[in-house]
Amino acid sequence: MNKLILLLSLTLSSLANTQAGNTQNDSTLKTQIAEEKYVLLNGIEQWVTIKGNSSKPIILFIHGGPGSPISPYIDVLYKDLEKDFIIVQWDQRGSGRTYGHNSPPEELTPEYLKANPLTLEQMTTDGIALSEYLLKHLGKQKIILFGTSWGSALGVKIVTKRPDLFYAYVGHSQIVNPTIADDKYAKLYKMAEDKNDSDAIKILNTIGKPPYSSAKNVGQLYQVIKKYERANSTPAPTNWFELDPAYDNEIDNKNRYDGDDYSFVNFTGDSKLGVQSMSASINLMKDNLDFKIPVYFIQGNEDILTPKEMSKKYFDELNAPKKEYFLIPKAAHGFNLSILETQYKIFKSIKTS
Repeated sequence: MNKLILLLSLTLSSLANTQAGNTQNDSTLKTQIAEEKYVLLNGIEQWVTIKGNSSKPIILFIHGGPGSPISPYIDVLYKDLEKDFIIVQWDQRGSGRTYGHNSPPEELTPEYLKANPLTLEQMTTDGIALSEYLLKHLGKQKIILFGTSWGSALGVKIVTKRPDLFYAYVGHSQIVNPTIADDKYAKLYKMAEDKNDSDAIKILNTIGKPPYSSAKNVGQLYQVIKKYERANSTPAPTNWFELDPAYDNEIDNKNRYDGDDYSFVNFTGDSKLGVQSMSASINLMKDNLDFKIPVYFIQGNEDILTPKEMSKKYFDELNAPKKEYFLIPKAAHGFNLSILETQYKIFKSIKTS
């Protein structure tokens, strides 16, 4: 009799645990959100992905480039965050699927570039419109905003114009004033001479000292910068930037490449093509020192493109209710494991209630 009671007890206990587990799984499934769609923002449809736990705070990612969306890589980079946040990626005006969805030409021409300029003000307005949409669509009060590289300049413009929409701003490889100065060129030239790097020296001699009126010359300078950043930093894992199969097709690849070219020319400007420079209008040290929300900067110690000296000076000058600066050794301008771990740490520390 006692054995029968014990057996019944164990069976009922096991059944209860199974039901509790199923209830927990059902609850988790009910709170998961996974949306991929075009959202109408300021007159054009723009590609937005929304993934994560619908009961948690939103993180809106502002990608760099300006034409380099992160949307094809998010399941590798940010899957672990989806249980604690809603992860939103946005292909900005002129980038990725947004670029391809809005009737671009088969080949970029000077006429198209002149007739379809990108401006920082326009993209700031887009970012604010997207933030307002997300808050209404997801029933939230505020958002955490993350900006990397170009996205860090755009991010600052967005949060300083509409701080009421945001809990905090996290900037990575923070742009302050992207004008290419003589000292950056001289630093690169010395690095090339020290390494006896004839290829880099040839490029630097060919393009000469700044300022540059050609997007091609800026692109060549960036090639040298990336070469030395890679040499002095820990790389990202090889699988991080393998394309999601949904984005690895002829149409998406073309839109991503063409959008990158289109956005880069608009960022740098090009006098022969008649394109004004967006970067020339950016001077955060002059225009954006006052923040009404907490600010966090993540800076790679080996970053040449947006160096620590500039971002730290800006950080020291800016006013915010709270601010923290994270200098990451063996990291350059892009992402690696240390950068991602620091992002995770900051996101989870931000007060959202």
